[in-house]
Amino acid sequence: MSARTCLIVILAAGLGTRMRSKTPKVLHPVGGRPMLAHVIATAHQAGADRLAVVCGPDMPQVADLVGAAGMPATLHVQHERKGTGHAVLAARAALERAADDVLVLFGDTPLITPGSIMRVREALAGGADLAVLGFEAADPTGYGRLLVKGGRLVAIREEKDASDSERLVTLCNSGVMGFSGSLLPELLDAIGNRNAQGEYYLTDAVEIANARGHTVVAETGHADEVLGVNNRAQLAQCEAIFQVRARHAAMLGGATLIAPETVFFSHDTKLGADVLIEPNVVFGPAVIVEDGATIRAFSHVEGAHVKSGAVVGPYARLRPGADVGENVRIGNFVEVKKAVLEAGAKVNHLSYIGDARVGAGANVGAGTITCNYDGFSKAHTDIGAGAFIGSNSALVAPVAVGDGAIVAAGSVIVDDVPADAFAVARGRQAVKPGWAAAFRAARRKKPKD
Repeated sequence: MSARTCLIVILAAGLGTRMRSKTPKVLHPVGGRPMLAHVIATAHQAGADRLAVVCGPDMPQVADLVGAAGMPATLHVQHERKGTGHAVLAARAALERAADDVLVLFGDTPLITPGSIMRVREALAGGADLAVLGFEAADPTGYGRLLVKGGRLVAIREEKDASDSERLVTLCNSGVMGFSGSLLPELLDAIGNRNAQGEYYLTDAVEIANARGHTVVAETGHADEVLGVNNRAQLAQCEAIFQVRARHAAMLGGATLIAPETVFFSHDTKLGADVLIEPNVVFGPAVIVEDGATIRAFSHVEGAHVKSGAVVGPYARLRPGADVGENVRIGNFVEVKKAVLEAGAKVNHLSYIGDARVGAGANVGAGTITCNYDGFSKAHTDIGAGAFIGSNSALVAPVAVGDGAIVAAGSVIVDDVPADAFAVARGRQAVKPGWAAAFRAARRKKPKD
C-alpha cells in the first residue's frame, strides 16, 4: 500500500442554500473546525499524496483553507453544477498527473474516518478497478442501493428506479468512490451527458465499468461516517456524533468525565491522564490540559494551557493565551486572558487577570482586576513571586508588583511596588460619631416634597 500513490478529490462546490447562510456550506464548523478541514485532515491521515478540491465560484475562504492544507493541494472551480461526474471533471488538470488510486470524497461529510478510506484503497490494491463505500441503513428510504452479486457490485440503483425487491436492499451508497487512476479518465469521458437533466452522475461509472469487464466492488463503512450536511439540523446531528466520539476517546485516554454528555470538546482538545472534568464544561479550540488537572463545573476554556495539578473553576473562563502553571488555583467567576500564572499561584474568586504575569505562589484577592486596556492599546501587569494582592484592588497597567510585596485591599495601584514593600492607595477613612443619627433626625423634621 505504501508504494501506491493516491490523489483524493474533494467535492466542495455546494453553496448550502438550505443552511440559510452567507458562509459556504463546507466551512460551517463541527467541533470548532470547518467541515472541509475535517475531510482534508482525514485524507492526509489515510495516506493521500495530493488533494484536488472542487469548489464553486467566489469562495475565497475555501481557497485559503486549501492553501493551508499541509500537503500538495490544488483548487478547481466548477462554474456550472451539472452533477458529481461534472464536478470531478472540473479537476481534470489534477487527474492528468498519474496516481495509482483516485478517491472522491465530499466536503460536507466531516465524520468520514481514515479507516474507511483505507478500506477503499485496499480494495484497489487488491485488484479492484472501482470500489464504492456503502453503509447499512436502518431505513434506506431515499438512498441509492448497492446491488451486489457474487461479491461484485453490479449497479447503484436510485430509489425511484428500483424494483420492489431492490428497495428491500439496505446496503446504501455513501457517494465515496475509489478508482484505478489509469481507468478514471476513460470512465469520466464515457459518462457523458446521460440523462434528461443534462447532468453527469459519477455513479454511472459503475454500470460502464461492469459493461467493459472491469472489477467493481463494494466496501462497507458506518452510517454515521457518511452523514452529509445540507441544513442546520443535520449540522447539529454531526456535531452530536462528533462529541460522542470525542468524549469516548477522552475517557479511553485516561480522563474522568463525571457527566460526559454535558462536556463539549473541540477537534484539537488534548487531555492528559487523570484529568478530571466536572459537568457542563466547554472546550474551545487549542486547549491542552496536563496530567492530574481538574476543570470544575460550568467552566469555558479556549486557547489555554492548563498544567499538571492545576484546578480551574467552577464558573471560570480561560481565554486565549491563558497559561496556568502547576498546582495553580483559579476559582469561581475568574477570567484569565493572555496571562501566565506560575506554579502555586492563586486567583480564587471574582477577578480578571489579563495581559499579565502572576508569579509563583502569589495570591490575588477577590475582586482584583488588571486594568490592561486604555481604549487604544493593551499594557502588561507583572505580579512577582509570593506577592499578596488584597481584595478589590485595581492594578493599572503598565505596572509591576515586586516579589513578596503586599497591596492593601481596595487599592488602585498606578506606580510600581518594590519587592517586599507594602502599598496602600485608597482614601483615608474618617469616622464621625453620631453623625448618622443626627442626619436621620434632620431628615424626619424636613417637610416631604
